[in-house]
Amino acid sequence: MRYRTRVTAPAALLGTVAALSPASPAHADPETATTGTGTGTPGPETLGDSVYSSLGNDGYRVSAYDLDLAYDATTRLVEATATLTVTATQELSRFSLDALGLDIRTVTVAGETAAFEQAGEKLRITPAAALPAQGTATVVVAYGADPRRSLAHTAWVPTPDGFAVCPQPNSAHTVFPCNDHPSDKADFTFRVTVPAGLQGVASGRLVSTEDLGDGRTAYCYASREPIATELVQITVGDYVIKDRQGPHGLPLRDVVPTARAAALEPALALTPNLVSWIEQRLGAFPFETYGLLPCNNDASNAFDFTGLETQTLTLYKPNYLLQAEKSIGSHMMHELVHSYFGNSVSPATWSDLWLNEGHADFYGLLYRYERGWADSLGLTTMEARMKDTYARGDQWRKSSGPVAAPNAVNLFDSQRYLGGVLVLYALRRQVGETVFAAIESTFLERFRNASASTADYIAVASEVSGTDQSGFLRDWLYGTKTPRMPGHPDWTVTPVTSTLRTPQSRPSAPHDNSATL
Repeated sequence: MRYRTRVTAPAALLGTVAALSPASPAHADPETATTGTGTGTPGPETLGDSVYSSLGNDGYRVSAYDLDLAYDATTRLVEATATLTVTATQELSRFSLDALGLDIRTVTVAGETAAFEQAGEKLRITPAAALPAQGTATVVVAYGADPRRSLAHTAWVPTPDGFAVCPQPNSAHTVFPCNDHPSDKADFTFRVTVPAGLQGVASGRLVSTEDLGDGRTAYCYASREPIATELVQITVGDYVIKDRQGPHGLPLRDVVPTARAAALEPALALTPNLVSWIEQRLGAFPFETYGLLPCNNDASNAFDFTGLETQTLTLYKPNYLLQAEKSIGSHMMHELVHSYFGNSVSPATWSDLWLNEGHADFYGLLYRYERGWADSLGLTTMEARMKDTYARGDQWRKSSGPVAAPNAVNLFDSQRYLGGVLVLYALRRQVGETVFAAIESTFLERFRNASASTADYIAVASEVSGTDQSGFLRDWLYGTKTPRMPGHPDWTVTPVTSTLRTPQSRPSAPHDNSATL
């Protein structure tokens, strides 16, 4: 997972002018980069995430991003401007953004040219004057990017006619400079400029289309709800936009390779019923639109997973969606559920990933079994699948750690997916289906458009059930031994042996551990 455009003087979306200084780029000398005019100290270059320790930055929060990208089909390069609205949480003499593989041209802070340096995956910015605590400033970064550049990791997915992006979990900053951590969600607007014959699409709703008069068109999008950086989608290509109506008038929008639109229609037509099913269980769909983006690239090395949730658009390899409904419906539900768990409510840290993946697999499997579709093991009920998963519990805890205690290598192992389902199944048996449903809806409502932790989920479960669930859930989430399953004293855990193996993928292949595939 994870995988850049070109034009002149783009005005930022919705009237915000990204005025760049005409001065040449001000690269900071490392010896002087820590000080600007005034007092203050440099902001920390990490948020202390337990999985990605260097990801994110402290000392400020971002409230809005305006991304202006232009794609040159001849050079296949991107020229871009990122305008960030930041609020300092301390007096800052210097602050940093996450950035990798970006050719930084200029940086301004509060309209003044700022010194900067790129160090590793950080863009260190020294404003002309220190930012006061609680002060808000506009940061404008002009840069170029090459979607085909070889990097240690990347969000860019190059296609024959453009690109898409796969930022999860830690690669949004290869597309735009940002505070790349799900705990710092922000409003997003996008302007995507493309040559004739191509479409520019981004997360959110289309708010305007501008013919620039030189064979190029600028497409402007805005998101009604805040987005975590890892969920941003920007794509350019020879696409047709297919609109349809979902439940309660929800606008559905699919972004489909023009040459494959007819072949993909049977899969795209499944979405309204999928949305209706999940709304009955988790409430109204949380965003202004939803749809699929079958990225115009089926190459095995384009991205090494089947599907990926990006906010308001789910990215897929087109060939996967050419299969029969019983082969794809469960996983389409998995990705749809991420609109609730993962997108609307984002993880506070990456160790909370089980909240995303456990819930997505939980409802995806329920959907499968309701329809009588056998899973990859030939099982046709949730109880049978959970009994099989339960038996593997101690081995998974040994090889992949407890459910809520991953590291960067095993983050996307089956323990976060099926192991998370097993925790939710145990909780539902512990409190009953009615109370479990109330826990789910309360958690989603309380943390909508925000980030939430495992501790937050435990607290809601205790509050709604009227009983302290912290001991029960902590044993399931952090214990090194699999607890007893409520209501199933006959279930046993297979002893750990060196011959047992956890079904797991490469660290860079997230969703292909989903039991819904």
